Amino acid sequence: MAITSSAKKAIRSSDKKRVFNLRRKNVLRDTTKSLTKALVAKDVTGAEKLLPIAYKAIDKAKKTGVIKANTADRKKSRLALAVAKAKA
Repeated sequence: MAITSSAKKAIRSSDKKRVFNLRRKNVLRDTTKSLTKALVAKDVTGAEKLLPIAYKAIDKAKKTGVIKANTADRKKSRLALAVAKAKA
């Protein structure tokens, strides 16, 4: 248990940050999952519409520090490659 007031404040702020980080991570996972489901269902036009939304979620997660820069780039690259492969 935290004793000093600064330690108590650190716990409060980390709890708040955890909620925001989890929310950001869930949005990231949900958008990428919906895009891959569209690709599995052979819905290429739907996947193309979801790609910018997934990019936005990835970029926001990267900006807030939920995922690292290389992880974000890798995810974006693999999604774009999957859409291009499905289109061809």
